[in-house]
Amino acid sequence: MNVEKIREDFPLLKRKINGKKIVYLDNAATSLKPKQVIEAVDYYYSNVGANIHRGLHKLSEEATRAYEEAHKKVAQFVGARKNETIFTKNTTEGMNLVMYSLMNSNYFKRGDKIVVSKMEHHSNIVPWQFLEKKIGVKLEYARLDENYEIDMKDFEEKVRGAKLVSVTGASNTVATFPDIREIEKKAHKEGALLCIDGAQLVPHKEVNFGAMKADFLAFSAHKMLGPTGIGALVAKEKLLKELEPFMYGGDMIHSVSWHEASWNELPYKFEAGTPNIGGAYGFGAAIDYLKKIGMRKIEKREKGLTKIALEELEAVESIKLYCPKDEGKQGAIVLFNSSRVSPHDLALALSEMENICVRSGMHCAEPIVSSLNSEGLARASFYFYNTEEEIKLLSKTIKEILGTFG
Repeated sequence: MNVEKIREDFPLLKRKINGKKIVYLDNAATSLKPKQVIEAVDYYYSNVGANIHRGLHKLSEEATRAYEEAHKKVAQFVGARKNETIFTKNTTEGMNLVMYSLMNSNYFKRGDKIVVSKMEHHSNIVPWQFLEKKIGVKLEYARLDENYEIDMKDFEEKVRGAKLVSVTGASNTVATFPDIREIEKKAHKEGALLCIDGAQLVPHKEVNFGAMKADFLAFSAHKMLGPTGIGALVAKEKLLKELEPFMYGGDMIHSVSWHEASWNELPYKFEAGTPNIGGAYGFGAAIDYLKKIGMRKIEKREKGLTKIALEELEAVESIKLYCPKDEGKQGAIVLFNSSRVSPHDLALALSEMENICVRSGMHCAEPIVSSLNSEGLARASFYFYNTEEEIKLLSKTIKEILGTFG
């Protein structure tokens, strides 16, 4: 992988503030966009601009073809079929689509059990909390062990009698990869549906929805080089046919009379209203870019970067890491803090001194992060276009900052 050549594709990496380049280590929040994606979005708005599925004129036909092609690309990228792949705004909407559609279909009744883990993002906690209050389901949390991995013995106890298991495919905080294969076996043995929050998984690892055997998989384009405002929910065709939609009107309609309506075929049954067409152009371009590099090469590259980051930050006095500390067991994320300075002050100082972009706070995962540190934590997260030099600059600058606090 020619990283220097790849970096030429990312305009933001050329930007300077106060004479210094940006060091972007906030990829778990959102990734940077290559020029190929930016140009694809610009092409739609500059040269097409029409709505899809609405007209017979050439511009509408061109937009429709590109939108359908993007569906196909995204589906193939994760080993799913086109009619199983619903375009959403993001992972959060995908998770809410699952929740509302199951609720509208009367899948849950009072007392039914939903199991999640204690490493989940708010998007995989709050929707189920809503069902707790709305219906009276029982929400239970599988514990984590000392390495921040799901305690499978505890999970096995919690999953008994469950109707739904919903877990992250890769943590956005402690960085661990749950054992999805084992979780799937135990969930389906109980007759429970399995939903995967793939926001941090799909951008970094080769995924095959069919082989995964999950029932639902949600992810976002903006974490995998694509535009904001578009993502996907992939689900088994049988379920999508049975479930009720949760948004109504526009393209999800087949026909309407004064008092009755019927729904469109899949996946449009779940895509109400005019979609993010420009985003679909960009999503397709992002998939093309990732496929050209190769997901296995990306994963290997990120493991190397993570190994360096763990070594560098573990060597910094007063820094504590909250992750497995093993590049083979975690994603390209390092969650940390210092006993000398708050995570917010540390993140601000890194930005002011060297334009190093890291995240600080609760990371939309307050239950786990606040349990580790009530002030929040700092997080550095990497993608394949980051360099070893950037990571070493991070550790060097942290040492300088900590030195000023005695």
